[in-house]
Amino acid sequence: MIKPFFKEIDTFMPSVSIDCVVFGYQENELHVLLLKFKEVEAWAIPGGFVPVDKKMEDVVHQVLNARTGLNDIFMEQFHTFSAPDRGWDSTDISKLAYKQVMKDWKGEEGKVVEAWLNQRFVSTGFIALINAENITPVPDHASELCAWISVKDLPPLILDHKAIIGKALAHLQKTINYLPIGKTLLPERFTMYQLQTLYEAITGKSEDRGNFQRKVMRLNVLHRHGKVMSGAQNKAPFLYSINDAVYDELQKTGVGFL
Repeated sequence: MIKPFFKEIDTFMPSVSIDCVVFGYQENELHVLLLKFKEVEAWAIPGGFVPVDKKMEDVVHQVLNARTGLNDIFMEQFHTFSAPDRGWDSTDISKLAYKQVMKDWKGEEGKVVEAWLNQRFVSTGFIALINAENITPVPDHASELCAWISVKDLPPLILDHKAIIGKALAHLQKTINYLPIGKTLLPERFTMYQLQTLYEAITGKSEDRGNFQRKVMRLNVLHRHGKVMSGAQNKAPFLYSINDAVYDELQKTGVGFL
């Protein structure tokens, strides 16, 4: 932890924090953005404390911008985590990370920071969806690495961050047809195969190619462009992009994407 944090403690709301589950899509797999603590094999999702003079959503945007460099990011609140046992002593990994965080704090400042961190924090979770290919992740002051990690192969996580990711994934699966999945996680132009594999990666279920394409096309939500010319003409797939006007209208009327 850097010294400015100590000077800012009184500006934060006690016992209130935010956690951001940032999903991206790479190599046909769903990934989540994680931070690795310095010198220890302990990881965390991005998050932070909430200043008394800021809205929670503004803090989320600030955290997301610091980690990704992006400003226009889709995000939404999905759950509040308030278990009384979600402190730093809840797991061995959390204890290890806490020891690393506190090692540079001594004397009265150390006591103040320790008391602050050992409050019972109620954390509000937010989901963010971004195109992983658009960014170079940036670590924060307490971490040595910020990286995309497959949700299928999560490393050791502090506190209840594994459960938070699980809850965020369940929310993503439940609301997949009402979130801008293709608009946020894929390039501006994509193939039908890319869209289908994205949905399969999120839901964990295989889709029949013909049925999937028919369900999407009957909504008239896609613009079709030219083919990807990488081989034989009859095998080259078409490129598609989202028709924003149709998509927005579907959202207003409560019609799911699929």
